[in-house]
Amino acid sequence: MSGEQARFLTGNLTGHIVSMSLTAAVGLLALFVVDLVDMVFISMLGVAELAAAVGFAGSILFMTTSVSIGFSIAAGALVARALGAGQPDRAREVLTHVLVLGFIFAVGFAAVIYANLRGLTALVGATGPTQTLSVSYLRILIPTMPVLMIGMIASAALRSHGAANLSMMVTIIGGVVNAVLDPILIFGLDMGLEGAAWASVAARVSIAGSALWFIIRRYGGLAGRSPAAVLKDTRTIAALAVPAMLANIATPVGSAYVTRAAATFGEDAVAGMAVVGRLTPIAFALIFAMSGAIGPIIGQNFGAGQHDRVKEAFRRAIGLCLAYVAPVVALLFLLRAPIADLFNATGQARDLIYLFCGPLSLAWVFNGIIFIANASYNNLGHPFYSTWINWGRNTLGVVPFVAVAASFWGAQGVLIGQMAGGALVALVALWLAKRVMDRAESGPAGDLDRPAFQSHRRAFTMLHHRR
Repeated sequence: MSGEQARFLTGNLTGHIVSMSLTAAVGLLALFVVDLVDMVFISMLGVAELAAAVGFAGSILFMTTSVSIGFSIAAGALVARALGAGQPDRAREVLTHVLVLGFIFAVGFAAVIYANLRGLTALVGATGPTQTLSVSYLRILIPTMPVLMIGMIASAALRSHGAANLSMMVTIIGGVVNAVLDPILIFGLDMGLEGAAWASVAARVSIAGSALWFIIRRYGGLAGRSPAAVLKDTRTIAALAVPAMLANIATPVGSAYVTRAAATFGEDAVAGMAVVGRLTPIAFALIFAMSGAIGPIIGQNFGAGQHDRVKEAFRRAIGLCLAYVAPVVALLFLLRAPIADLFNATGQARDLIYLFCGPLSLAWVFNGIIFIANASYNNLGHPFYSTWINWGRNTLGVVPFVAVAASFWGAQGVLIGQMAGGALVALVALWLAKRVMDRAESGPAGDLDRPAFQSHRRAFTMLHHRR
């Protein structure tokens, strides 16, 4: 059974990466397309403040999603390593413990966010009626963060088992639920923006429920639910989850700065950035998916001590990233006018959409490199490297670039600066990933991130010897 589950230890690496990435991308597209349709429906309501309200709310939701991603990264890495080491029982146990700790953390985090919604929306630049709409939207979605957490952790575990098709089905189910309910609630029941929020709530519940269903039916369910067992694993899980959360929180922090910078040029600019924010994951879904797809492949081979396959998987992922971006950018350029028309975009909003749907988007190659490098850090026992890289990308790689570019080109400069900042960080991420892979192959000798390495060596030792 364990040999069947640890399926990435043999076979063609390019095939594994493509298969995992494509199925994950299809699932992500189901959600991202629905998110885009949300924006189309909201634009059809004809109230200018609504699109901007969703843009401001998105910055706050991005933070809660990023925290959930942190726990899902921990689950994916630990489950993959356990499977690679031939310990499926341990994989079930550690998954259960990540679910328990993630749920508890999500309840507390959501409560803090909910209590400070007005202050947080003001922080990203929302004012007046737009802020009121943002807060009402968030008051519906924020309490469901624990449900989001469960769905993301369980989906990550499915990917670590190599069940990319099941993980894809989970997100497709959520997308279908959202797509069906959106027009019913927004227009049929005349709920407007709140209808879009409740449709998203239903999608989150369906994702969590279906992901747990597949885990229980296909992979033996959960195990080791005693408080003592959870407490014993807390340090092991936190060693991965905490730096992963810190790394992912950097992205909404950078996004919040970008939103605030766009807000100085008016709500039209914020609406344009909101559309770009929803176009990005659709256009580059395979890049987003690849970062999650490469993690289990690296994790299983690292757990089995197959370092040559770890390095080769990393190289092939970078190559696929390069091969994907160029044709996508060409397609965006050809479709820039229909895309802008779809959202009834005019003025600055239209200018921003046109700018995004052009050669500027080639910069997504650099973001793809950063994603893949971060996945390697997380699965090779150096998650704090992804923290440093992400914070570098979203501070030094955003603030000065956006500030300077905006001073020259206004609202368009905000987008130019945001996209341009990733190049230098990507080069650093590549260099660091090579060092991490070399260090993992040679063992714990040396001083490269010694405290982090020692912490994860202890965690990995526990993973191998506990059942």
